[in-house]
Amino acid sequence: MKKTSLLLLIISVLFFQCSKDSGSSSEATAVGGETGAGGSMARFAIVGNYLYTVDHQKLRVYEITNAAEPVLKNTVNIGIEIETIYPFKDKLFIGSTTAVHILSISDPVKPEKLSTAISPQVMRRCDPVVAKDNVAYATLRTNGFCGGVQSILAVYDITDVTKPISKNSINVTEPYGLGYSGNVLYVCDKFQGLMLYNITQPYQPTFIKSLRDGSYIDVICYQNTMICWVADGVLLYDITNNTNPALLAKID
Repeated sequence: MKKTSLLLLIISVLFFQCSKDSGSSSEATAVGGETGAGGSMARFAIVGNYLYTVDHQKLRVYEITNAAEPVLKNTVNIGIEIETIYPFKDKLFIGSTTAVHILSISDPVKPEKLSTAISPQVMRRCDPVVAKDNVAYATLRTNGFCGGVQSILAVYDITDVTKPISKNSINVTEPYGLGYSGNVLYVCDKFQGLMLYNITQPYQPTFIKSLRDGSYIDVICYQNTMICWVADGVLLYDITNNTNPALLAKID
């Protein structure tokens, strides 16, 4: 049963995630209702009996009580150049090329925009985002069509989600997706590999080391397993010791 669940999760990464530079959609589902099981570059998320999808401007809400017959319940205009969606508790964090929009789904059919988090350095960047406790982390990439001047790992204080505060920014090279396990944040970077940061002090991520097993695009941490989408397949790691991931297998 455990092997089957893991296989299904891997399949979701293979078939529902994709490079944003290609312009195609990427999708991931929170597994078993656990926050953080979806990829940070996802374009859809499932929370309870509702499916949330984003295109470049709109958020759509589907009721999937009967999964064979999803029902469109609502369409919400978010902004422009929307790229990613990440569920966290009763919130949706929606990344665009210029900002992170935070919406409440206390009423799951009627998402309500609470705030927008903007980094002082943002100027047209690709913006995957994850949230942990009272902190949100986003990678802001400036290569190609993403524009901008400097790629960064941005850190926001979301204690008051209606007033997110930019707390820190760390220069990186060409970042993509990110995820976390416990007090370790994993950041995918085209040139620096999978970068590990200690986030015991959440607003002050401290670099630990990089893994260089592939060209990393996105990462999902699921219990003691880390699944990495790389340019030529999927890498599986044992993260029982989350500061020292052990490569288990590669799927081409």
